[in-house]
Amino acid sequence: MSYNLSFWRYKENSYLDNHKVYETLCDEGNIEGLENVPVDEIREKIAKAFSDWNKVDENSFENSNKGAFQITTTSQSVMIDCYGMDGEDMNKFIDILFEYGCPLYDPQVGERYDDND
Repeated sequence: MSYNLSFWRYKENSYLDNHKVYETLCDEGNIEGLENVPVDEIREKIAKAFSDWNKVDENSFENSNKGAFQITTTSQSVMIDCYGMDGEDMNKFIDILFEYGCPLYDPQVGERYDDND
């Protein structure tokens, strides 16, 4: 089973339709109203948090006992496709991105977990 976790940060005093933002970011579009995020730094933190996993390539990691994930980024977003992972491991992504002011948007349920709901 795969699960997508998506993250971005709104500019101050900006809040848009989260699902439209998600769809635009999936098409790698830039969005007025979003901040750029430090993608390289975030990728490094993720790699460090999953250092005991096999790094297949720059974007993909796997662990035969815990599943796999693939990272997709734009200058404004980080999206992670998780395959067969448990919630505890997926929460690591949420914690890392929260440090950068990027709360989770869960496209499976159409909900963004921030203070603007």
